[in-house]
Amino acid sequence: MSQYRTFNADDAVAYAQQFGGLENPSELVSAQEVGDGNLNLVFKIFDTQGVSRIIVKQALPYVRCVGESWPLTLDRARLEAQTLVEHFKHSPQHTVQILHFDPELAVMVMEDLSDHRIWRGELIANRYYPQAARQLGEYLAQTLFHTSDFYLHPHQKKAQVAQFINPEMCEITEDLFFNDPYQIHERNNYPAALEADVAALRDDAQLKLAVASLKHTFFSHAEALLHGDIHSGSIFVVDGSLKAIDAEFGYVGPIGFDIGTAIGNLLLNYCGLPGHLGIRDAASAREQRLTDIQELWNTFAERFQALAVEKTRDSALSTPGYASQFLQKVWTDAVGFCGSELIRRSVGLSHVADIDTIRDDDMRHDCLRHAITLGKALIVIAPRIHNVEEFIARVRQYG
Repeated sequence: MSQYRTFNADDAVAYAQQFGGLENPSELVSAQEVGDGNLNLVFKIFDTQGVSRIIVKQALPYVRCVGESWPLTLDRARLEAQTLVEHFKHSPQHTVQILHFDPELAVMVMEDLSDHRIWRGELIANRYYPQAARQLGEYLAQTLFHTSDFYLHPHQKKAQVAQFINPEMCEITEDLFFNDPYQIHERNNYPAALEADVAALRDDAQLKLAVASLKHTFFSHAEALLHGDIHSGSIFVVDGSLKAIDAEFGYVGPIGFDIGTAIGNLLLNYCGLPGHLGIRDAASAREQRLTDIQELWNTFAERFQALAVEKTRDSALSTPGYASQFLQKVWTDAVGFCGSELIRRSVGLSHVADIDTIRDDDMRHDCLRHAITLGKALIVIAPRIHNVEEFIARVRQYG
């Protein structure tokens, strides 16, 4: 991309003035770089009153936390923008709005969500948003149904698969989820105190067979346009509102992957809460996480089922009972992918603050062990966990 250049704050302000859609663009006067992720520059653009009005996001041509030794395609910015635009069509109330996108500069301009908070931080602080889990279930149902074979004409679906081919970002997922934690790899990142627990993952033949099946599903089941990385750090919340952001891993894949990743991050918070609140005080918050998981799945399944009854266009897929049968397959996939999220966030390159910010080393290690043990169990027994009630019972069984 010959026109590509890395933005600084002044560039971001000028770009927002041109493409932010404000009636008086000259009101935008300053920028602050706020990106805390691994892949992008993110600028808040402020007006003359010091109010943040617009977000400018630019993809970098490498993994930010590693450096230029790990190059990345800039096309992921196009994929992110187009995924969010497509999801906004079907769930505008729960998707950040993209105002402008430039593929050559790998830059997008989007609505400012400064009145919202990142859900992960709110979960860690034990601040409860009663509607959030159901809103996430609604977002997933609307976006995944309307980009699936249930709704799209086969020609549209095949065109969608081609449009959202995302090999480089998918390769990152494939490595971090399904390869790295189960072998000795330089990207893995865990305390030395957990070496025996991690070695046990590498030596567990039954576990590795189940992970191979999950990876094959991720490779080959082009079911819907996924967000691809829907976790509590890619969701903004405020009382009454939830918005998904950061969809650079978007591609057409198995629906259970998005569901499992979302549930897995609620379970990571479940595992980490004793380290933040103490074992006794964490008990009620942990029960709330299990309720959140139940509400997320039930909302997703009920809404997907209702949409299937109302809107399925394919005569075979509209056969009574098929949508329910399909959702059972989605559930089984989701449980397995949930387990793989727990393990990769404990052993692999990219951790979560729910556990990493626990100050006491012994407690943090205990929470990591809990996540690894729970993740391993869920991957292996996923086909035997038939519903969300059995899932919750299993989670309680493992502490």
